[in-house]
Amino acid sequence: MNKLKMLGLSTLGLVVMAATAAAQGANQTAGVDNHRSAIAIGAGIGFAIAVFGGALGQSKIGAAACEGAARNPGAAGRIQTMMILGLALIESLVLFALLIVFTVVKGA
Repeated sequence: MNKLKMLGLSTLGLVVMAATAAAQGANQTAGVDNHRSAIAIGAGIGFAIAVFGGALGQSKIGAAACEGAARNPGAAGRIQTMMILGLALIESLVLFALLIVFTVVKGA
């Protein structure tokens, strides 16, 4: 019942926010160029895809490191070192994607 209640409240909140976001101002012209907003939305979706891929990669590295340490406890320290290096490289790619998003949005 708690999950259903939270889902209902979340949906209600989204509906209320969407109604105010879709409202058009009184002195706004009808032929507004949406080029800049389309770039921002596209950059946001691209960054979401990059974050999703990074999260999947990090979860696979974590699972493989746990499995490797369970199979060979003597090599756990070395496995952990390689895992941290892999996680740092994946996170740097996600941060690079964020930098690209900021550059694209600011340049548009």
